[in-house]
Amino acid sequence: MGLGVPELVIIFLLSLTTLAFIWPAMRICRRAGFSQWLGLLIVIPLANIFLLWFIAFSEWPALPRTGDGN
Repeated sequence: MGLGVPELVIIFLLSLTTLAFIWPAMRICRRAGFSQWLGLLIVIPLANIFLLWFIAFSEWPALPRTGDGN
């Protein structure tokens, strides 16, 4: 029993979907000044929620500090 065309199409589509999440998450992490590999957490259940909260509420090393409290 090998993989047929329908199975290969499903695997291909799932791979594209996964990349559609990983690539932007890695770019966001890199632009914010964090390691781009942190973006891999986006595909791990519950870790993806942690990643979003971490990025949203932490100080971004790539941004200069303004001292206005935001």
